[in-house]
Amino acid sequence: MKIAVAIPCYKVTQHVLDVIRTVPASVTRIYAVDDACPDNSGAFIMQHCKDQRVQVLFNPQNQGVGGAVVTAYQQALVDGMDIVVKVDGDGQMNPKLLPLFVHPILSGQADYTKGNRFFRPESVRGMPPVRLVGNALLSFLTKLSCGYWSIMDPTNGYTAVHTSVLRELPLDKLEKRYFFETDMLFRLNTIRAVVRDVPMDSVYADEQSNLKISRVLPEFLKKHLSRLGRRYVYNYLVRDFNVGSVYSLCGSLLVFVGGAFGVWHWAHSNASHLPATSGTVMLAAMPILVGIQLLIAFLHHDVSNVPSDPLQISLREHIDDLEEAQP
Repeated sequence: MKIAVAIPCYKVTQHVLDVIRTVPASVTRIYAVDDACPDNSGAFIMQHCKDQRVQVLFNPQNQGVGGAVVTAYQQALVDGMDIVVKVDGDGQMNPKLLPLFVHPILSGQADYTKGNRFFRPESVRGMPPVRLVGNALLSFLTKLSCGYWSIMDPTNGYTAVHTSVLRELPLDKLEKRYFFETDMLFRLNTIRAVVRDVPMDSVYADEQSNLKISRVLPEFLKKHLSRLGRRYVYNYLVRDFNVGSVYSLCGSLLVFVGGAFGVWHWAHSNASHLPATSGTVMLAAMPILVGIQLLIAFLHHDVSNVPSDPLQISLREHIDDLEEAQP
């Protein structure tokens, strides 16, 4: 297996050389992506780094962390790499943990692995409370919109992916900036890839995050809702129509009918100053209660429908079959 490491480089000249030095010897190629860095990170690395594994890539315009990672992904596909591990260049991700991220993919247990700083209580002691609460909320939103109910810490950028899975993704359509990791999970779910969390500790150095919660929160909510709707339509109406589809459609219809019936009679009662009868109240309440139960059943079905069979295995078997079929 040829393993590559992708390092987005933007204002990381103080740490990136140390990061490269700690990359394990098992790695075949290191892609350092200069994302139009004002500090000329690419030239700095070429001048001071003597590691023969390093290949500096340049983005002519700043595309954000997502754009930098996609540049490395595309080069890894061209070079015939098997696994690509993404590590930040600011020193907050220890490259020595790389075997932990690669092992589930090598052993055929996962297609994509990502870090999880919430696995151990000791790991979050140094995490600022704002980030702790924010990550918990984002994790729940990501579970809804992406369908991976067993993962946490969705914004964690320490990831590894099998390149056979990358070939199935529309890399040019991935989000370029802060929503990149979440969009990656959404895209992986559409192809039924298996995702696993890897426990790791949180590290906060002297770098200042460019992420402003007040600015990105409305944008994040909008994008989560968009992907939730797209995932539902694709998984429960277009690609398949199953018991979850029936639960969700019938539940939504009953809640809507019961709510509309109740609101209409409430307005009529309020206008006529005559209280609604107990029978009318029950006729409004029963569809809502049954509808809520059906929606809960749909949620339970969705949780149990998380991909569990690694995609890389079926893709490899498909390639082997094609090779055997060739004369």
